[in-house]
Amino acid sequence: MYRVRQFQVGDMINAGGVVGTVRDIGLFATTIDTLDNLHTIVGNNKLFSDNIVNLSANPYRRVDLKMQLANGVDIVAVAAALRNRLSTLPGVQPDPAPSVELLEFNLAGPVLAVRPFCHNDVYWDVYFATNQAISDVARDNQLPPAEQPVLVRQR
Repeated sequence: MYRVRQFQVGDMINAGGVVGTVRDIGLFATTIDTLDNLHTIVGNNKLFSDNIVNLSANPYRRVDLKMQLANGVDIVAVAAALRNRLSTLPGVQPDPAPSVELLEFNLAGPVLAVRPFCHNDVYWDVYFATNQAISDVARDNQLPPAEQPVLVRQR
């Protein structure tokens, strides 16, 4: 029997509607422990007929977060402050360097894309530390809260 495996035991995958660590690959089913520690058995027919994302295949990955800013805030200064803060976080890789760029505009103001890179083993640590860094930069720079304007008309 010819078999091609896109993942192996110990890999973290997103497949068949399940995200987690592969614990066993059987002939008819694969056992995956999810992020919230649920022991999930997925039929291989479902698993291999769907897209498979192997989150462990590459040595590092990117954390993708956003920072909503208020209108009128100095985007360049905030991005520079956040880049400096991210470079000091444990687990954030210096190469490629963390990226903080203008992503979009909405009614509340500009939105920054905040994207540090880290090793797979510390992804969630870096994810949560990055959220804290976003909060710290906002507080340290006394950034006003982003507010969406609302117009109420009385008739």
